[in-house]
Amino acid sequence: MTATAPRFGTRPIRLLLITAVLIVGLFGALSGTASAHAALTGSDPKDGAVVDVAPKEVALTFSEQIAMGDDSIRVLDPTSKRVDVAKMRDLSGGGTVRYAVDLKPGLPDGTYTVAWQAVSADSHPVSGAFTFSVGAPSKTTATVPDQKAGGGLVGFLYDTVRYISYAGFVLLVGGAAFVLACWQRGSSVRPLQRLVVGGWVTLTAATLVLLLLRTPYTGSGKLGDAFDLGGLTDVLDTKTGAALVSRLLLLGAAALFIAVLFGAYAKRVAESEAESGEGSGAGSDAVPDAGKAKADLTFGLGLGGTVVAAGIAGTWALSEHASTGIQTGLAMPLDVLHLLAVAAWLGGLVSLLVALYRTPDIERAAVRRFSRIAFGSVVVLAATGLYQSWRQVGSWSALTGTSYGQLLLSKVALIAVLLGAAWFSRRWTGLLREHAKSETGTEAETEAGEEAEAEAEGGAEGGADPGRAAQLARQRTALATARKKRVRDADTERSGLRRSVLTEACVALVVLAVTTALTGTEPGRTQEKEVGRSGTAAAAPAAPAGPVEITAPFDTGGAKGKGTVRLTVDPASPGGNVMHVWVDGPDGKPMDVPEVKVAYTLKSEQIGPLPVVPELLAPGHWSSSTVQIPMPGEWHFQVTVRTSDIDQTTIEKNVKIG
Repeated sequence: MTATAPRFGTRPIRLLLITAVLIVGLFGALSGTASAHAALTGSDPKDGAVVDVAPKEVALTFSEQIAMGDDSIRVLDPTSKRVDVAKMRDLSGGGTVRYAVDLKPGLPDGTYTVAWQAVSADSHPVSGAFTFSVGAPSKTTATVPDQKAGGGLVGFLYDTVRYISYAGFVLLVGGAAFVLACWQRGSSVRPLQRLVVGGWVTLTAATLVLLLLRTPYTGSGKLGDAFDLGGLTDVLDTKTGAALVSRLLLLGAAALFIAVLFGAYAKRVAESEAESGEGSGAGSDAVPDAGKAKADLTFGLGLGGTVVAAGIAGTWALSEHASTGIQTGLAMPLDVLHLLAVAAWLGGLVSLLVALYRTPDIERAAVRRFSRIAFGSVVVLAATGLYQSWRQVGSWSALTGTSYGQLLLSKVALIAVLLGAAWFSRRWTGLLREHAKSETGTEAETEAGEEAEAEAEGGAEGGADPGRAAQLARQRTALATARKKRVRDADTERSGLRRSVLTEACVALVVLAVTTALTGTEPGRTQEKEVGRSGTAAAAPAAPAGPVEITAPFDTGGAKGKGTVRLTVDPASPGGNVMHVWVDGPDGKPMDVPEVKVAYTLKSEQIGPLPVVPELLAPGHWSSSTVQIPMPGEWHFQVTVRTSDIDQTTIEKNVKIG
């Protein structure tokens, strides 16, 4: 183990970079499965409908609140010319999300194409197209973009930068928390300073890029539109734009926090340790004051940093999945807590990795403090993750039958691997020996001796050669570095801990990629609803199930009020159907009754009741050829039979359609 540690331990950053490059490729594949939250649930005219008279408008109904612009709905004639006029109208109300555009009067017969594009409430773009015909279907040359909103190069760049922004947040928040809560002396360690500042720079740059890419991501899909000032102005008026701007403002406060943490606070920690050492040997009266000042500054930085970190996490919670769906009032604060726990665990993990490789004299107590914080973070992640999983997945079938559920299972499996590596890290932590003070003291004594020798040599030579002094300084630095490396490589327990923490960090990068993909994927709960609306996940038309029949006895309670009603629906599939109703008397012969009415309801989707008034074809026989069934499902049919002015009854049956 000791023999291999130097070769493995000299390239942790290279290994992490290789892992990150592989993740970018993986993330590109994952982002291809991403889809948005809102869905088109209906239109007037319907998809594929043939109407006798040209409609005055085209109206679209969506499953949830969306953002649309004046050019979000386009209606094209058979020659691909636009026939919509004026601005789009918002007809939403009563829990229904509905938008419409007016059409030019006097449209000729032919097939018309409706192309639409919007932004879902969880910030992801949605788009689609359908056709309807006036008079009769015709050939059409109308074309709509093959690429869905949020796809292509712009979509890949946007999703990748979202991943980078999450990584920056983790490094910024987790690194700062590691310094304050686990290893306060790390505030003056240059590698940790670079890590936290690098997280801030990464998150700030990624936020600016996301703000610029928002226009092409939700609109044209052209990368050049990223610098469209008009589009940027429109973005700032959206919920996502406001969240990104708020994040930039909070990052300004975070910059002040970092300056204090690595400036005044680092100086205070160093002075406190120095005075503490003096006080232990000489009874200095300044020690209690220095300790109290450091404690007060630690509390202030911890409180202020937590507020800023929670605010930055809130910019995600307020603009993505947590802000839509059910129980948003509970989901958003829990999402903030979830993100903070992720940052404390994974960001602290990377900070520990940097400390173990670049400053091997980190105290055992600091490692153990992080181990306790990591355990608490895992508990918080488990609790909030279970709730979010229930909220977003909705059912056991969605766990394996939707892309969101499959990604969630992948994340759970990766976290299990991560916890396995963390178990090994905890074992190595328990075996650590405390070498830091003795080693540091030995180094100080040795360096003091070297400095004394250098001064003596310099004095013998007159002490007037700056080149010689610089050379001696470089030699002392090289000797100190070599000595630290020997100490690090000779410590078997710390070498084992470094390897296990490096494994955790590599797995954590993949977990972060899958988590980012989850935030861009339509939740399983709404995916299942969409499947219910369309019959299949790919929105393929359901295969006709053939005619269905209902037969039931009835009794209106009056004279000659008994008999049997029989109803058939053909072909019993979504779309147009033909309905027949027969009413027979107790003797099996057709029974002539004053009125028969039918209504049908899809209770699972709160559609209906949709009424049907069939026409009388012959005594005891009614029919309707205009029965439109919007989607497959378990439909509830009600047949009302009236045998006199005051005597009637209703027969109710469930029928499987599609």
